[in-house]
Amino acid sequence: MARPWEADPSATLARRLGKSPLELGNTTGDDDCPDIWELDNGDFAVVGRDLTAAYTARLPQGMAISADERLVVIPRSTLLSAKADIPGE
Repeated sequence: MARPWEADPSATLARRLGKSPLELGNTTGDDDCPDIWELDNGDFAVVGRDLTAAYTARLPQGMAISADERLVVIPRSTLLSAKADIPGE
């Protein structure tokens, strides 16, 4: 059965939502950069720590992670910073 939504790998990163990881103090400027970006097709890309293995055995009812998906964790400050930039529709 086809999924109702599929990620488009050809979509490009259009704009950062919220402040940069450096502005939020969530990185030292190395390769650890939690971030949220809006794609040119309206979808969102989230960069965070892959904690799929840590959470898989304790997912709440109704939540699932497919083989081609990952559960990523981002700092609270990253999401709160992005709130004003997330469109309502």
